[in-house]
Amino acid sequence: MLDKERILIKIDELRGYLQELEQIMPSNFDEYQSIEKKRSCERLLQLSIESVIDVCKILVSNLRLGIPSEEIDLFESLFRKGIITDKILRMLKEMRGLRNILVHEYAEVDDKLIFKILHTRLNDFDNFIKIILNFIKKQENK
Repeated sequence: MLDKERILIKIDELRGYLQELEQIMPSNFDEYQSIEKKRSCERLLQLSIESVIDVCKILVSNLRLGIPSEEIDLFESLFRKGIITDKILRMLKEMRGLRNILVHEYAEVDDKLIFKILHTRLNDFDNFIKIILNFIKKQENK
């Protein structure tokens, strides 16, 4: 059974993080370079990605799609089930990679890349939300 309430709570958290990002979004790269602005944006981006991953975990668990050994398996399971498209699968993998860089510093954080993502890729989160909400709606209509 789908735990709609938990999923909606996570989506609400995600929307909150995205609203905060929009409020502090630097308009140019020089503004982004301030340490407070940069770290705030990085942290909100990280939290947004973690919310997406949490939604995926809830879905995989609720739908009994197996026990993933890695986060990428979560995304693959949702793709195989037809919940997400190939495009969203690739996007989720990219998000996970970025989150790992931000959290674990596997690679040096590229400020220009983060700034570009802030200005060009936040709609990826909206697309993810739409897909999940549509899936929930379909499940309710069954």
